[in-house]
Amino acid sequence: MARSPSSPAFWRSPLRGPWFTSVLGVVLLAGVTVLFVTGLLSYAAYNPNLSPVNDKTGDKGILGFYLFAWPTDPHWLYRLTQGVHVTLGIALVPVVLAKLWSVVPRLFQLPPARSLTHALERVSLLLLVGGVLFEFVTGLLNIQLDYVFPGSFYPLHFYGAWVFFAAFGVHVVLRAPTAVRNLRRMRGSGEEERAGDGKAGSRPAATEAVPLPVSAEEPSLVAPDPAEPTVSRRGAVVLVGGGSLLLLATSAGQNFDGPLRRTALLAPHGGAEPGSGPGGFQINKTAASRGIDPAETSEDAWRLTVTGPSGTVRLSRAQLLELPLHSAALPIACVEGWSTSDQWWRGVRLRDLAALVGYEPGAAPDVLVESLQRRGAFRRAALRDNQVRDARSLLALDVNGEPLTPDHGHPARIIVPAAPGVLNTKWVARLTFGDL
Repeated sequence: MARSPSSPAFWRSPLRGPWFTSVLGVVLLAGVTVLFVTGLLSYAAYNPNLSPVNDKTGDKGILGFYLFAWPTDPHWLYRLTQGVHVTLGIALVPVVLAKLWSVVPRLFQLPPARSLTHALERVSLLLLVGGVLFEFVTGLLNIQLDYVFPGSFYPLHFYGAWVFFAAFGVHVVLRAPTAVRNLRRMRGSGEEERAGDGKAGSRPAATEAVPLPVSAEEPSLVAPDPAEPTVSRRGAVVLVGGGSLLLLATSAGQNFDGPLRRTALLAPHGGAEPGSGPGGFQINKTAASRGIDPAETSEDAWRLTVTGPSGTVRLSRAQLLELPLHSAALPIACVEGWSTSDQWWRGVRLRDLAALVGYEPGAAPDVLVESLQRRGAFRRAALRDNQVRDARSLLALDVNGEPLTPDHGHPARIIVPAAPGVLNTKWVARLTFGDL
């Protein structure tokens, strides 16, 4: 039976044990909770309750219970929450892999269930393993802009997160007392220090060389006949932590401009800026990739259509430049976790455009924004009334003192404080004001 994964003798690594598993579990308890909260905030930032065009998970039902109107202050809010979400998720990859490795013998235990509690734990463990792999794989693919999975990333990642976190919650309830008990026992007895810490080739101490079940029906993760160790458990924890720090150091820089961005070696938006001059900052989609024809954005051809209760007006770029212009310093922050520093935008306030079509000052409603782009999930996007009324929300015409470049949305684009990048629509063609 030692040849079968269901046999304890099959798993001979001396690193597995309650201390190692519990340390990783405590780290993931904190880290995954932060990931879940920041992920929910990211979803709320899209204002999915505002309009069907923003909601890519239309049948979410009660899972949208917490949604609220996404604020515009502080203007760096989404940059912070999504930057933490993505960067922390990348940094936790070694911890997740080490945790899965540490508990893999439990996936092969026979019989499958010894009691109702044990059956619940096994089911939660299977959902937990499947959920964490699904969430991290789809998240990492999205960060790398590799959309090889079937369907849209948004509903897949959203529903996968709820399945994963439900299993995670059940698992924490069932296993937290054991993890705390293991850590207290190990700390109190100094067992790790007696287990040949730092000496390659030494045998574990006796207390770690025998199974330490937490109940009569639960086998221990400790190998009954461990192989010779080449690293201590503490050394393994240091190795996992070092891997996390390395991933952190090579990805976090995509949230900063200048030399720090060059350190983001593993991120698509790391390295050098895509250009120089006023428009030389990061973009996600080029005008060519979205099917924008230069002929339709020329001064003669392009017109902005603005619709409201008093009718419709059509404005050229030259006419927009004759309206009162205002400036705002705002970043671009995207769901993939990258962002820019504040850029100086200049254009017409959205609330002033609402006033052109019949709304009183300070009473601007929601707005539906439509782009010239031919394809893409967010070629149409809705903004909530609080976003429209913010004095920093602009139909931007210039950036950093120069007209927008084609890739930054020429002839006009939306820029709104604290909004996800996809809601800062480029190549705007139509604005329809009204309650959505």
